[in-house]
Amino acid sequence: MFEFLFRRRAPAAGLIAAALLAACAAPSKQPPPAEKPQISCQAAAPGDALVGNWLSVRKEKGVVGELRTLFTLHPDGTMAYTEQLKRGNKPSQGLSETGCWKREGQALVLQTLQSNGMPIDTNDPIYTNRYAVSSLAGSSLAMRHADGSAIKARRMSPGYRLPF
Repeated sequence: MFEFLFRRRAPAAGLIAAALLAACAAPSKQPPPAEKPQISCQAAAPGDALVGNWLSVRKEKGVVGELRTLFTLHPDGTMAYTEQLKRGNKPSQGLSETGCWKREGQALVLQTLQSNGMPIDTNDPIYTNRYAVSSLAGSSLAMRHADGSAIKARRMSPGYRLPF
């Protein structure tokens, strides 16, 4: 008699276990990921003297080599920020960011949206950089970064790119 009960329960228990496993393995429908708010760049004021390519070449304490930074500020409010470390015969190392720029009084504010081609977290404050413009005359620009470092740049031709 026990044999009969055992034989009848074993297949039923197997079916129940299989049904439970199938229910656990069934794909659950997850909500679509929340879309990030899109940041749109605002056009610069007509005739804004900051529009253009600005090249800064400097040495930095504790860094072996020369830092070259190219600020490309477009009239539509978009920007490109390219920084390159040149160290003698060694290959250059670089950073390439794109995003938006704007003026806030006497400050230049850069908001990075992509770094080296990848989208960034716009809530991370490291991707917003503020520079106090201390002088802007013809082909020379002097600024001070929020960290206190001074930047002197000269205007370059519209198609200028940093050589790698």
